[in-house]
Amino acid sequence: MDAQVSKDCLEKAREKMNNAILFLEDELKSFRAGKANPAVFNGLTVDYYGTPTPIPQVSSVTTPDAKTMLIQPWEKKLIPAIEKAIMDANLGFTPQNNGEQIRISVPPLTEERRKELVKQARAAGENARVSIRTARREVIDAHKKFQKEGLPEDVCKDAENEIQKETDNFNKKIDGIIAAKEKEIMTV
Repeated sequence: MDAQVSKDCLEKAREKMNNAILFLEDELKSFRAGKANPAVFNGLTVDYYGTPTPIPQVSSVTTPDAKTMLIQPWEKKLIPAIEKAIMDANLGFTPQNNGEQIRISVPPLTEERRKELVKQARAAGENARVSIRTARREVIDAHKKFQKEGLPEDVCKDAENEIQKETDNFNKKIDGIIAAKEKEIMTV
């Protein structure tokens, strides 16, 4: 058993932690913060020839101005399905169609909705923290196993200290990301 196994294990944990951060950032993009953001439709699907397909893959979603979004489906028969998906998602939008495209006026967020979004952002941040703690625990457990197989105790302790530093750094990143999103959501 050599120290390289320990380094590989730490590197895999860093990668998992980084992926948790990337997932969090991606998830927070879909939060509506009072201005038009086409990313809110990325998770909404419509039935496209029997396959649930995300709205951006069956239409063009544009933002002509900060308070308006336009959805131009590739096929006109999808307009009712897209409208229904938007209404069912309870995003706070009322879609209006003119037979060619769907226009969505983004209403200003109410104080209650802002607080709800902040709560969701914090929950997403906590999920990312759980992923980071899981990666940390996996490294520590692996090193305990390695120690039983002959890895020196000081290498194991160094690895535990290193992974704790990484965990702390990634948790600080999450705090910063969540704080920035909260500020964005609460800014009127």
